[in-house]
Amino acid sequence: MKHENAQGPEFFHPQAKTALADQQLRQNFRGAMDYLRDKRKTAFADTNEEHNIRDLSEAIRQRCLSKLPDLLEQLETNCQKNGIQVHWAENADEANSIIADIAQSHNAKTIVKGKSMVSEEIELNHEMEKLGIECLESDMGEYIVQLDGDKPSHIIMPAIHKNKQEVSDTFEHNLDNFTPTIDVDELIQTGRSRLRQKFHDADIGLSGVNFAVAETGTLCLVENEGNGRMCTTVPDVHIAITGIEKVVEFLSDVPPLYSALTRSATGQAISTYFNMITSPRREGELDGPQEVHLVLLDNGRSQAYRDEEMRKTLQCIRCGACMNHCPVYTRIGGHAYGTVYPGPIGKIISPHMMGLDKTKDLVTASSLCGACGEVCPVRIPIPDLLQRLRHEAKNPPNEGAQAINGQEAAANKAEKLAMKGFAYAATHPSLYHTGTLAATKLKALMPSKLGAWTQCRTAPKPADKTLHQLLKSRK
Repeated sequence: MKHENAQGPEFFHPQAKTALADQQLRQNFRGAMDYLRDKRKTAFADTNEEHNIRDLSEAIRQRCLSKLPDLLEQLETNCQKNGIQVHWAENADEANSIIADIAQSHNAKTIVKGKSMVSEEIELNHEMEKLGIECLESDMGEYIVQLDGDKPSHIIMPAIHKNKQEVSDTFEHNLDNFTPTIDVDELIQTGRSRLRQKFHDADIGLSGVNFAVAETGTLCLVENEGNGRMCTTVPDVHIAITGIEKVVEFLSDVPPLYSALTRSATGQAISTYFNMITSPRREGELDGPQEVHLVLLDNGRSQAYRDEEMRKTLQCIRCGACMNHCPVYTRIGGHAYGTVYPGPIGKIISPHMMGLDKTKDLVTASSLCGACGEVCPVRIPIPDLLQRLRHEAKNPPNEGAQAINGQEAAANKAEKLAMKGFAYAATHPSLYHTGTLAATKLKALMPSKLGAWTQCRTAPKPADKTLHQLLKSRK
């Protein structure tokens, strides 16, 4: 089944409604989310250890972010010393232009990609296609959704919205000489066999970056399939792209964050592969690229960084735990959000990348139950930030504060007038008592439908007596 999210976050409500009506999608997510939550719970069996790891990870991320400008310069200096070419991109257009220039300078026609959410963020595949450059996904989940003309629905497991039968159907419709099967091992082997030669034929390999170490100029890549290692060693040119927030100060900062990431994401004590890339191929080495490029992308991150509270958004290590525990995401999946980063973390990141005018409905797509904040391995206060963004979406910035792009996009004159009226009544006792008394007398006129509020709730009914009347009757 194909779930395109081309309409974007402006159409969140109809997209969510469609997702809720898709019983197969609901069933797929139910099983997947239960499995991932159980895996995380097992990985953090010791509560004290979990608290210690989260405390340490939060402290590392906050320390590194507090020094971010200096660390980025240090990273650039050390990467260049190591032979890695560093490029800076303010937005998606600049990032695509940089990658296109590198590709065209090598007359490249094919790029084989390891998993990279930032490349999804800049719509790299689409932009390279315009130039006649093929981008092939090699992560198995990404490969599946690419074959189907679909998009990822989760930042860790891109094809989590599909079951075994749907994956088999995708292969049957897109791969020659494929025998339909729902055996997982056979499906995985099919994908691997089709991709193997692509690594050797590709002109360029592209990857994301989980941690960029300023101290040593090292790019760290976490993966389970080995495709990331193939992308970064077999082609002659390797391009790594990452957001500017992924930099850490010391190499010793990586192990705690790595442990927090793998356990929170997939319930693993450690991932199958951990790649550390510090330079192009050196003399005497048997493999590795001749060139390594690092593209550092801003794309709204500086806006979040400027605000001390919003800066906490950038602590994210992209584990997806908040999504796996969110009662909204687990029922509608990722495509309904219409953004690259769905779920709770997407609701607080996307406004900085896309503006509140496009994402105003996302910041209210939360029950504020707090589950996302309770499982975040770096303790991002997601519920608090959501409430802040809800306020920003409806109100002008405070005096002296930096406005978020699209601020006041959700402002409603009628709502503001109603709230002002209530505030006036609530601060004038005689008017308030008259109003509540009138409500009890006219309760039969209360409508049973109150717009979106009563789609899943019973309309409120005034009591027979006001609180003041009840207190007076009790003397």
